[in-house]
Amino acid sequence: MASVLTATAIAATFAFHQPTPDATSASASAPAATAAGSDFELAADTYVPGADPSVIKVGDTYHAVKTVGGGIAVRSASSLAGLADVASRTIWTDPGIGDIWAPKLVKIGSKYYVYFTGGQSAAHRMYVISSDSPDTGYGAETKLALPDDMWAIDGSVFRYNNQLWMVWSGWSKATNGTEQNLYIVKMSGPTTPTGSRYIISQPRESWERKVGNPYINEAPIPLKDPEGLLHIVYSANGSWSDQYCIGELRLRQGGDPTYVWDWYKSNGCLFGSNPDTMMNGWPATSKVDGPGSNSFALVNGDIDNSPPAGPRAPFVYHAVPKGTPYSWSARQWRNGTFVWWGSTTYTRANVPGATSNTGAGLRFFE
Repeated sequence: MASVLTATAIAATFAFHQPTPDATSASASAPAATAAGSDFELAADTYVPGADPSVIKVGDTYHAVKTVGGGIAVRSASSLAGLADVASRTIWTDPGIGDIWAPKLVKIGSKYYVYFTGGQSAAHRMYVISSDSPDTGYGAETKLALPDDMWAIDGSVFRYNNQLWMVWSGWSKATNGTEQNLYIVKMSGPTTPTGSRYIISQPRESWERKVGNPYINEAPIPLKDPEGLLHIVYSANGSWSDQYCIGELRLRQGGDPTYVWDWYKSNGCLFGSNPDTMMNGWPATSKVDGPGSNSFALVNGDIDNSPPAGPRAPFVYHAVPKGTPYSWSARQWRNGTFVWWGSTTYTRANVPGATSNTGAGLRFFE
């Protein structure tokens, strides 16, 4: 966000979740069970090799998509942990676009869509394939006509307040500068962006600028809190380093998703492995380095199925086990849990609008 936030966050109080975890560790064990009738599952790690997990639940089955070789493959299992034990099946083969990254699976209406990045160097753009089934039957890709036709990666599509939106990470101009920003655009349909793009975050905070060239905000993932407010969880710092971490944006009550100053940014990493970049009161991880690029494994990938206040819910992220030299090739999918954290205040300075905003925050556990 093009702002200078205050260095010290106001500590959050724990209002939504009843079982109190060990606040000194991001590895605190989860409660034995979730709320009765919940669709959310607490699971052991998947340890699927690779990065950028995308998982949704359809009925009793979890479906995950990832890049493999020259295309995209799906894994399907009855549990999150089971995704590591099943064979993947290719659902789309690259016809020559190149550098296929970070597919995201979601159900919109009656169809399933996989949004993904393709292209080489400055030619990276967003594409989509669709099917009537989550795990088969996908056709040829469509290139999304995002406004300004700039470098774009990591797109996610979601519905909020009866409007379809896409968020993604991109450049402000045709050539790579010093920053990789988050943008949002309205969608008139699952494959049709409409109107202008709007910047909602820039990597301007000190905790987002530990590793640069460029400085990075990427992998934006939408979520809706128990009060109905929109959150965009994203990853900061270079994914090639153990400074990679997860932060978030929270839209203020009644805010406009296209107006940058209606978004409030966490005052540090909410899930990361370096204590000096963590938000005040949020502990660093003890088992992994450089966690980021997560998926919330929602039913149909729909943010209207975001978890309620109280019990922990699962999420999937990529990271490198501590003790292993950090590299892209060492990354693996891992399962953690998260909980809505009540009365979390984010502060900022020298920008339009109120200097602080209090609402539901997020706490993540390995």
